[in-house]
Amino acid sequence: MSLPAFPPFDPSLDVCTLAKLLLGATLTVRGVVGGVIIETEAYGATDPASHSFRGPTLRNGAMFGPAGYAYVYLSYGIHVCLNVVGRPGEAVLIRALQPQWGLDHMRARRPAGPLCAGPGRLTQALNVQLSDNGRPFDGTDLALTFDDRSNKDILCGPRIGITRAKDVPWRFGLAGEPGLSRKF
Repeated sequence: MSLPAFPPFDPSLDVCTLAKLLLGATLTVRGVVGGVIIETEAYGATDPASHSFRGPTLRNGAMFGPAGYAYVYLSYGIHVCLNVVGRPGEAVLIRALQPQWGLDHMRARRPAGPLCAGPGRLTQALNVQLSDNGRPFDGTDLALTFDDRSNKDILCGPRIGITRAKDVPWRFGLAGEPGLSRKF
């Protein structure tokens, strides 16, 4: 399996392959904070749990834009969530990150509890905003650098916090990581 590069991003990757490739990748926000992605969830275009299932809207328009861009939305009116867009209507939710740098900035935003275990905590710690929706992962505000290890021990299980297609095993995590949002 070849690794995509940002930019350009490989728009032919299916959403589960992208979700697995993102594990071990480094995510950087505004060059100040970041770490290694350790947990993801995949959402496909024909997936009833996906925001794109019923077609493009003002809210989910970024999911139908170019691959390698951010889809950022507000969940339950309180939690900002960060996704990486793949093929049209497909995106991967970044669920957990092993913080690596900018820890003081992260801790100032999240004074107590886990920093990046869960999509809402992660975006709060990294200061991802709704205004990041539709931005490219080109290194300007958001950056991704892929890990070139192909022998990652990847866990797989059902997605979390959804009501439709909740048994679909499209949640992925790096085995042995203590900062996962929940155990597999």
